[in-house]
This record gives sequence, C-alpha cells and structure tokens, in this order.
Amino acid sequence: MKRAEDVVVVATDLDGTLLRSDRTISARTADAMAGADAAGIRVVWASARARHSIDELAASCGFRGTAIGANGAVVLDLADGTPNIVGTRSVPAETVASVKSAVRSLVPGVAFATVGATRFVAEAGYAELCMFADHHRQPHEMELSDHGLSVEIEPTVKIVARHRDTTSEALYELVAAAGLDGVELTHSGAPYIEMSAAGVSKASALKELCEQWGISANSVAAVGDARNDLPMLAWAGTALCPSNAAAPVLAVADRVLGCNDDDAVARYLEELTAHRADL
Repeated sequence: MKRAEDVVVVATDLDGTLLRSDRTISARTADAMAGADAAGIRVVWASARARHSIDELAASCGFRGTAIGANGAVVLDLADGTPNIVGTRSVPAETVASVKSAVRSLVPGVAFATVGATRFVAEAGYAELCMFADHHRQPHEMELSDHGLSVEIEPTVKIVARHRDTTSEALYELVAAAGLDGVELTHSGAPYIEMSAAGVSKASALKELCEQWGISANSVAAVGDARNDLPMLAWAGTALCPSNAAAPVLAVADRVLGCNDDDAVARYLEELTAHRADL
C-alpha cells in the first residue's frame, strides 16, 4: 500500500462502494471528488453500469471525470457534461452466439440480454425477471429480441444472463466451472452474471487509461466491493474496499475503509486531499 502522497488516481466502483445503499451520491462525496480533482488527484469511476445510468449519476453530482462502464468494455469522457464514448471493447458476434448456446446447454431455461455501448436488447424471458434497479431500465420499456443485439446496429460489449430458479451466484459458479472460451466471466452481486470479451475488465480499461496519462499502477488506488472489482484491486498499487464488501474482496484489500453508507470513499479522498495540502 502506497503513502497517501503517492496516490494520484483513485478508481472507484459505484454501487456498494461510492454510492450509498439508496444508490445516491451524497453531497459529501460530491464535494470530496471535487476537492480531490482540485488537488490534482484524478477520480475515475469504474462500474458495471451502462452509459445512460453513469450519465444520470454524473449529472446528479457534477462529476466531470472519466468513467469506465460495462466492466471495462466502455470508457466515457464526461468533461463537457455529456457521456462521450472514447473507447469500446466488443465481443465478436460469433462468440456471443457460441457462448449463449453453451450456457443454455449447461443451464436450461437461462435467459439473456445483450448490451451495446448505448443499446440494451433483452429476450422476453429476461425482461420478465427484471426490476428497474437491475439495469436502470423499466422492464416493460426494454427492447426485446430473441436474436440479441444486431451487430449491424451496434456491437455487443457485454452479455448478461439470469435464471428464474437459479441464483446469480450459483449460476456464476456453474458457468465458471465449465469454462467458456472468448469471454471474461464475472459477477457484480447483481441478480445476473456478466460476460465481456476475453481480457476485458475494469483493470484492463484502467491500465490503458493510466498508460495514456503516464501514471504507473503504483500511483493508483482502487476501491471496490464485489467480484468484478478483484482484477482492478490486484492491478492497482493500493487495494481498498468498504467494510460492506464481499468476503473475497475483504480478503485481498490492503485496507478496509468504512461502510459505503458512511461515505467511506469520500473520507479516503478527504484524507488524500489533506495530505496534498500539507506537502
């Protein structure tokens, strides 16, 4: 774990980490992010969320930094107040088809949705299992198709799958044990599993950004609470998590912060900013 004065980038997960349990960003957290930015510390959002919900959150708190979405498959620049897409990593169409076929054979009755940088297409059976909070989309307003997202319209960046009678954690374990070629399987604690292109993760996107900025992993602190944060925590020089994090995350963290409902990330950013002021 690096000294506070060595950290120049803080990459933070959103749900369960930066956000409170009511899925809002507190005034304290908004102020702490702004203070960190003024002190020369980049705050990067790193989430499984899609572009539209990241945009809504950024607008709610005035965040104008860089955001990693779709577990690393989409990178957004929010500097001008709009979610400009500056990078995507898609799953080849043939891989989408083969993976869906393999998972259906493994777990009959599984339902899928395919996610693009701006689009979301669900099978009817998938939409039937959803609530608004799952994807920040009303289920009855979801675009429906049994064929998924058409590559002619927009490439798929993420595949999500769920089952009526199998928990997402159990589904993850089943699919992970089988092994799938061409995709990166993960789980964010949501009621579905997620698959991006092989090698794509929050860590891979963060690494690329830091290389562009000329910043080494040793100068990066990462904060997360779920399985999909583990690669990012392993890559960063400092691995942090809120006290409400999942057990596998707690096990690898260099430091456990307070609870997300107690503005844990904000407190850490305030700590970094105070160290900068004392230098």
